[in-house]
Amino acid sequence: MDHLLSVWAWSLAVLQALLVLAAAPLLVGWVRRVKARLQNRKGPPLTQPYRELAKLLTKEALVAHTASPVFRAAPYIVFGATWIATATLPSLATGLPSAAVADVVVLAGFLALARFFLALAGLDVGTAFGGMGSSREMMISALAEPAMLTAVFTITMTAHTTNLSGVMEQLLGAPLALRPSILFALGALALVAIAETGRIPIDNPATHLELTMIHEAMILEYSGRHLALMEWAAQLKLLLYGTLIANVFFPWGVATVLKPSALAFAALALAGKLAVLGVLLALAETTLAKMRLFRAPLFLNLAFLLALLGMFSHVILEVGA
Repeated sequence: MDHLLSVWAWSLAVLQALLVLAAAPLLVGWVRRVKARLQNRKGPPLTQPYRELAKLLTKEALVAHTASPVFRAAPYIVFGATWIATATLPSLATGLPSAAVADVVVLAGFLALARFFLALAGLDVGTAFGGMGSSREMMISALAEPAMLTAVFTITMTAHTTNLSGVMEQLLGAPLALRPSILFALGALALVAIAETGRIPIDNPATHLELTMIHEAMILEYSGRHLALMEWAAQLKLLLYGTLIANVFFPWGVATVLKPSALAFAALALAGKLAVLGVLLALAETTLAKMRLFRAPLFLNLAFLLALLGMFSHVILEVGA
């Protein structure tokens, strides 16, 4: 009986990994669709990101003669690290075997590994755009990582564990209450998510202008399946932050038992929460303009300040009480 339960749990973990892989382009398509509607345009279909990936995967990957093996290996490392980080995050249930890896420090490590090789690939060929994008990416990540870790640690202090599965179970079992620390942490993580995923006002993924490019500058020399993996990894990163915000701060609907009915409800709840977050993201990108690059540190300093306020309010109001 225990063997069957273990097989069932691992099967669900693999299914969750495949599900996030398939759902990442759909979230990007949803955001594009909502933005088009807000701008009174028809917009592309929801399946457009899938078509773009399929088209790129069938094309030949051209590599510059100055590129080293790092340039060729970077797309696979970036995609693999981002996929593992997203797949181990408790998206549907908290009792999966992969939930043991879903630790805050491990998650930050996978994202840092992907970011390191992404920046390294931008520098490898030796183009001006690649070096510019890599330097900008490192500047943003140096400011975003402390804010992200501080915001998530504020939540983990409440649950007394850095494992995200344990955090969700703790919040699900706690009585409903308005906690200032969680609100501050939510605001900080939302700002970090915008910066880390290259969305407006920090970056504009729809343009290739020299003054605005950050992520696009680093992958400008990629083509074919290499470019498809880089784009897919960026879509997975957006899904990761969306799931992190949806399930950590709003864990209602996450399954605590591995029953088909509970898992089906968890999938519907997650889809609904991600749809709402996609609408909010599209609304923010429609109403806000791309800020100048030298103002990005101020944006991330605000995120870090909110995260610190959340941690201090937790220590003063909850631990001190």
